[in-house]
This record gives sequence, structure tokens and C-alpha cells, in this order.
Amino acid sequence: MRSRPAVLLLAFAAAASVAFADGKRADGKRAEPLPEGPGLSKQYPGDRGIAGAEGVLVAESFEEGDVAALSSRWREVKNPGGKVLALVEDVPDGAHGSRALEVTATVGENTGGHLYTTYAGQDRVHVRFYVKFLDEEYVHHFVTLGGYRPATRWPQGHAGERPKGHERFTVAIEPHGKNGREKPPGAWTFYNYWHEMKPSAGGRHWGNGLAPVETQRVPRDRWQCVEVMVALNTVTEEPGGEPDGELALWLDGKLVADVRSGVPRGPWSGMGFRLLDRGGEPFEGFRWRKDKALQANFLTLSHYVTAGAMRRNGVKDPAGRRVRVRFDHVVVADRYVGPIIPAR
Repeated sequence: MRSRPAVLLLAFAAAASVAFADGKRADGKRAEPLPEGPGLSKQYPGDRGIAGAEGVLVAESFEEGDVAALSSRWREVKNPGGKVLALVEDVPDGAHGSRALEVTATVGENTGGHLYTTYAGQDRVHVRFYVKFLDEEYVHHFVTLGGYRPATRWPQGHAGERPKGHERFTVAIEPHGKNGREKPPGAWTFYNYWHEMKPSAGGRHWGNGLAPVETQRVPRDRWQCVEVMVALNTVTEEPGGEPDGELALWLDGKLVADVRSGVPRGPWSGMGFRLLDRGGEPFEGFRWRKDKALQANFLTLSHYVTAGAMRRNGVKDPAGRRVRVRFDHVVVADRYVGPIIPAR
């Protein structure tokens, strides 16, 4: 794995709406479409050598050493009893190498595990990873990125608390069961904490879920390429900054969500909102931060499973259930990465 400066950029787009890219016209819209298909990956077939590419902050393919060696490349490794993390023979199609990381959660024995790392603070960043869900089960929380000020050596809690705008924001991409309405593992949804999030009915602040226009169901027993981009908002002399932050999601190289100021949304509550193809209300935009010193600076490759989350999705007796997931070819960069191009 490799770690050096980059930017945290997550764009979240409605599949049926037009997405524009980095440059903006005078009317605030993008001048160019966001990329799709291969990006930086095109220059590194099979991902071989991508760790040394300009703009890459973190790269992990799980080919070096054993599980114990991960602690030399990641700031924190959670592996309860040494039974949760394992290196297995499996890779996405076209990728170099032969191994992936398997994370096994066993309900009643543990809640799974994670790898956590930090990198120099960025205003925009892309996180690309490959994932394969092996079991037809629900999870609680999944891969998370964001910013802590100051940076820490381990993931922070604060569940149910709204950030203040200068000390943290978090973005999780995770399968959501929607109270059992979605077949496990669920459908891809963002789960975000930032200082302008909406409160729940009880006055607490739980992560606001943001869903694409079209439901993106998580496949089982096959590798999927997931890429998230977060762009932090501009902070000027005015308090609170500008609402020009962004969030985006690509699945297998296809842009499926681009969340920015003005895109149509449904009703926004403490549960979050769904993007719309048309109608609804224009999204107010992301003010991820009030202080420009707060930047994106961490990634948690997490597989967190609880009995409570399973029960909320209609599982009556979750005790003892085994929930396995595999990760591979993780890249954090300051630009679009895209899916692996097979080596010749």
C-alpha cells in the first residue's frame, strides 16, 4: 500500500440526469461530463504499477506479506481474535496478483473488522475499490471516508451527533436493506454526517442516507468496482462557505449518482433523500465544512455487522450467522481511477 497527498472527491449522480464535470460554466453547471469507463487505470493494465502513479495516495492489492504485515501499511487493523481477516486466492477479472482480503463477521462472536489509514488532507478525492459479497446477509455499516481535524490514528465514533462544521465529516457507501424491502445484501446508498444534515424525529442526528435515482442493488458472489468521489465546498470570508460541495458514485465504471447544488431531490428528512430524474426540489448543495482547514484525510475499509441491523431488516434469529465479504485493488487518488483494464 502507498500513502501520499491527494484530494477527497465523491460525486453522486442521478442515472437518468445529465452529469457535468470539473470545469463550471457561468450558470454553475459543469462544462464537461464526468468521466466513465477507464480513467487513471487505463495507463496501468491489471493495476500493475498504479501505486506509483501521480496523484495516487493509497494503493493496496493485498499481495505483500501476511495479515500481520497489514499493520505496517495501515494505521489501524481490527481483527478480533485473529479470526476475522484472511488473505484468500481470488482477484477481479483482469487484475494482476492472486490474493484478496476476506473479512468474516460472525454474529454473536464479533462485529467484523476493518483497515483504517490516513493521508495528507485534500479538498477532493476519489476512492476506488473492488468488493465481492459472498453471503446473502445484511450488514450494518461499510466503507467510510471523510475528514477529521485533527487527523487521528483510529476511526472516531460520534454516532447520533451532528458535526460542528470544523472538526469532522464522514461519507459511507454501504448496502442498505431498507427494512427488509431489499434482498440482502441490499442496495447501494450513501450514509453521511455533516453540519447541515437533518435531524431524526427524536432530535438525534443519525447519518442521512442519499440514494440514486435508480435503485442500485448490490450483486452477490461477483466482483464489483465501486468508486466514490467527494469534493469539499469552497470556504470564503463569509461564514459557512459556499454550497458547492459534491458527491458522486460509479459502479463498474458507470456514473450512477452525481449530487451537487440544483439536482432534483425528493423530500429531505433525518433519513436523508432520494435523487429524482425530474420534479421535486432542487438540492441546496453540500457545505461539508465551515472551515477550509477541515479536509478529507482518512479511509476505513470496514465490514461491520450487528444482530440489530439484521433484525431491522426482518431477520428473526441472526445469532451465529456468518457474513463474508472480499476486498481488493483499493486506490485513493486525486483523480478518477475507473475499473481495471486487463493486462495482455
